[in-house]
Amino acid sequence: MDTTTARVQSAVEKSAIKKVAIRLVPFVALMFFINYLDRTAIGFAAPNGMNEDLALSAAQFGFASGVFFIGYILLEVPSNLALHRFGARKWLARIMVSWGIVALLFTWVQNFEQLVALRFILGVAEAGFFPGAILFLSLWVPAEHRSKILALFYLAQPLTTVIGAPFAGWLIQQHGIFFGLEGWRFMFLGVAIPAIIVGIVAWFYLKDKPSDAKWLTTEEQEWLTGALALERANTEKANNTHRIRDAFTSGRVWVLSGIYFGFIYGLYALGFFLPTIIGGFQEQFGTEFDVFQKGLITAIPYVPAAIALYFWSRDASRRGLKTWHIVIPALAGAVSIPLALFAGSPAATIAVIAVTAMAIFSALPNFWTLPTKFLTGAAAAAGIALINTIGNLAGFSAPYITGLVADATAVDGEPSYVAPMFIVGGFMLLSAVLMIGLAARTKTTAPAVAETVAAE
Repeated sequence: MDTTTARVQSAVEKSAIKKVAIRLVPFVALMFFINYLDRTAIGFAAPNGMNEDLALSAAQFGFASGVFFIGYILLEVPSNLALHRFGARKWLARIMVSWGIVALLFTWVQNFEQLVALRFILGVAEAGFFPGAILFLSLWVPAEHRSKILALFYLAQPLTTVIGAPFAGWLIQQHGIFFGLEGWRFMFLGVAIPAIIVGIVAWFYLKDKPSDAKWLTTEEQEWLTGALALERANTEKANNTHRIRDAFTSGRVWVLSGIYFGFIYGLYALGFFLPTIIGGFQEQFGTEFDVFQKGLITAIPYVPAAIALYFWSRDASRRGLKTWHIVIPALAGAVSIPLALFAGSPAATIAVIAVTAMAIFSALPNFWTLPTKFLTGAAAAAGIALINTIGNLAGFSAPYITGLVADATAVDGEPSYVAPMFIVGGFMLLSAVLMIGLAARTKTTAPAVAETVAAE
């Protein structure tokens, strides 16, 4: 290839990736933003009237929070295979409208049993969205650009709390403004409606592949299609992992599932119980905050988390993903999250929690570049869904175990979160150990694909 042709190709590549980053990533990130807000809205409602109105204990709240993931897990793999078959545009739009309708019903929940039933159904409705979104974006950009694209997408998750926590707090303060609804009920209403609207828009806005995108030039379409086809062929040749059964029989998929479990355990223990921990500042430190202020405080750790996510993923893109891009955040989370409960003030507590949030969010977008380095086609769809499924077992177990242990170790009748946070730290430490082991094993047994989990 001569120098002139190489320069032209480089310009086409740069413009194609830029257009994908501008046109698709913000919209899919918006979908993820709404998705994460809807599934964690229960965490904002709990200390602001819901637990009292429904007479929930910490264990019951933890169970209701976590039961979402049972329905989610049951349909995760089938949903992602359906997305692979029918196309992301239709399937992601269908998922979003479905969960929006279910989320709307939380407005009128009356007791613990109804709450559990709706949380289970919400999990069924949302099943497949996150791995589907990861797969969708992975099908639009070659591997060397994937860390950057997934990092931009993943920014939606910490920003959900940065923006969503104060927004949820504001909605909760609108007590009685709409047909006399309690503030926490009005909050559920306010976060559900956007899911339905954006889901309908997604049907018309998203495209399944570069050749369908009229906003790309012919040269850009051809470059993306060719680069992705070449990558797919090389991956299949090197790994022979393109069938559904290849995902289920791959040792790397199962180890990655264990690594993801540890990170998700930390993420949801933090997400569901941080508002409750902040609510306890009044008794612990003698400080008082209104609902909106609590929302702002909840958001604080996620601002540095978003910044760390961006720059850590940028470093992984520049250097190439290394084992320490996953291991260092896992270790930082393992140490910091138990220490948060021993800080001497609200400011110190939030600062330590910010380190935990930075650790978790720095690792996750880089983690999700790993499966598509050795899986393609239906195996990629099944493998990503399987990893997300196993990992999200932590979505059920983290809030339930946290609430159960907090009740069991109560002090003067009040739940204690000391032991539960040490459990969280232990699972994140396990993620670090598994990642180191996977990198070592890959270098020993499969040097041709060692870049998948490079330990340099």
